[in-house]
Amino acid sequence: MPLFTRSRQLLHKDAATTDEDPKPTAGDAADSEGDDAADPEAEAGPDADAPDPDAGTPDPEAGTPGLGAGTPGPEAGTPGLGAGTPGPDADLPGPDAGTPDPDADTPDPHSDTPDPEAAPAGGRKHPGLARARSSTTTVLAALLVFAALVVPNELTRLTPAAFTRIPVEAIFGAALLLVLPTPARRVTAVLAGACLGLVTVLNLLDMGFYSVLDRPFDLVLDWILFDDAKAFLQDSVGTAGAIGAVIVVIALVFALLVLITLAVVRLTRLVAEHSAVATRSVLVAGTVWVGCMALGVQYVGVPVASLATADLAKHRLYTVRAGIEDERAFAREAAVDRFADAPADRLLTGLRGKDVIFAFVESYGRSAIEDPAMAPQMNETLAEGTGRLKAAGFSARSGFLTSPTFGGGSWLAHSTFMSGLWVKNQQRYRSVTSSDHLSLTGAFQRSGAWRTVGIMPGVTRSWPEGKFYGLDTVYDSRELGYEGPKFSWAPVPDQYSLSAFERLENSKPGRKPLMSEIILVSSHNPWAPIPRAIGWDEIGDGSVYESISKEGKDPKEVWKDPDQVRTEYRRSVEYSVNSLVSYVTEYGDKDTVLVLLGDHQPAKIVTGENAGRDVPISIVAHDPAVLDKIAGWGWHEGLKPSPDAPVWPMDMFRDRFLTAYGPQPPAPATPPAR
Repeated sequence: MPLFTRSRQLLHKDAATTDEDPKPTAGDAADSEGDDAADPEAEAGPDADAPDPDAGTPDPEAGTPGLGAGTPGPEAGTPGLGAGTPGPDADLPGPDAGTPDPDADTPDPHSDTPDPEAAPAGGRKHPGLARARSSTTTVLAALLVFAALVVPNELTRLTPAAFTRIPVEAIFGAALLLVLPTPARRVTAVLAGACLGLVTVLNLLDMGFYSVLDRPFDLVLDWILFDDAKAFLQDSVGTAGAIGAVIVVIALVFALLVLITLAVVRLTRLVAEHSAVATRSVLVAGTVWVGCMALGVQYVGVPVASLATADLAKHRLYTVRAGIEDERAFAREAAVDRFADAPADRLLTGLRGKDVIFAFVESYGRSAIEDPAMAPQMNETLAEGTGRLKAAGFSARSGFLTSPTFGGGSWLAHSTFMSGLWVKNQQRYRSVTSSDHLSLTGAFQRSGAWRTVGIMPGVTRSWPEGKFYGLDTVYDSRELGYEGPKFSWAPVPDQYSLSAFERLENSKPGRKPLMSEIILVSSHNPWAPIPRAIGWDEIGDGSVYESISKEGKDPKEVWKDPDQVRTEYRRSVEYSVNSLVSYVTEYGDKDTVLVLLGDHQPAKIVTGENAGRDVPISIVAHDPAVLDKIAGWGWHEGLKPSPDAPVWPMDMFRDRFLTAYGPQPPAPATPPAR
């Protein structure tokens, strides 16, 4: 009987492979129990277990097995169990019943149920294309992470050699991910990707700051500059253009953070899936890196073994800590003032009765008079100005000062010049302008011998720092009476500012001697359009500048060509200097003293690399006694300082000026911090 049963099973399996009945039959299940299960009905006789050969073939019309008195009916696909009581083996399938037929899941071609293999998703229909897409994504992720690890933070170092380095951070990161358990690995990958994205964003900010301000971005102090950058964009390209630029920048930063994080996560998954290959790769890369580091291997002067990201991250932490320490050091320095206790009647005695003007020319740097592309025309302007002043009875002496800032941040230079302290960042600026440290202009006010005024056309809103400068009255852009157009960033043309100063203060009869701080802004970036000089009697309320503004160049067009940028920069400085010379020769007298200086060098697009931070400074006076008091300074005659003229740090000017024209102060208690 076992042989008979096995034969029936084989027959049924053969039948299952036909198109007529692709599914296993109930008879198969019943017969599969025959070998190993003891049927209680088997005692009926030798033929009781031998069913009719035809009985094993299920009736295609019989969907439910019949329940008889215990004897399977001829039409039943499953033997009935007598009296409704299940046999002892009823719930135990035969050895073959639990194994589905390989073809049992093949759907009926006429069925309405869709076959999942018939409409594959995710590229199953084109596995080669899916693999290529996955490989391409992985390669792009690796390139993005590699670039983020080795990209420098200065545009001048962004060369092909920068991308020939082996970043140790990638080796260390891969090794760490290999030993971490799965949950920790996932969290670490996300955090590492986010941190790498932030470092990359900071590197890009450094590139911008180096190219404009010649220094890296200060993670603590420089956020306030973004407001100034937005205002500059708005003045240069309009409100809509500025808003659009801000949206694009924010979107790019967000996209960079997300993409780098996703790239790190993808590579982490790849490392985990191929841990053996990844382990060998880490060992090989680590060995090569150590060898290159030990041997000092370089490519075009760039070390192959890179620590760039780690070094930059360490530098960020150092600058934050150094910023905290610098605040304390600067507070100690600012508390020591050599002239704090100088009697008012002894301050500036050598200038009593003089009208003293301190005039800052925006972005007037040493490059304007020494760069071969600009020097010939600029020096001709200075020589002509010197001649005009001499014809009017004035003489000039000139030298150089080193500014604490470059390309921007004029307020740092102004506060350094006036305070005698090295104000190199926003933190120091807030500290000094909120203190009672004596400023140079404040010394004039304390003496009681001058009325002190400020002409600030670049100030467009409240300026609480103005109290520090000791100015009796400040005229900002809203109080100068200007009714003309802006010239890009510059709210008021320089010649109009000087005309307003004459109208509001200098021409008043019976006035006290004036000490004036005048900030000229027409030479402010983007240096287009530039006003042109007109007759002093034509200026009026400034409406005349409507047509002059339309004559000027479009800054967007100028900035397409660096040569044009340099040309327009030079022309703007020439305009500002000519305006001052013209004012002195037109309205100056024997008591006029002009201190003319630049605040900082222009952006690197004008100066190029390694231009330094020196700015020209000149003192112009009608009275020879004024210049005699500074004869020991070694400054050169005329408005143009010679290349070998003395160079002082800008914070030294206050003390030397107060000393030359007043009492000799005691020696400083502590050296200045820079």
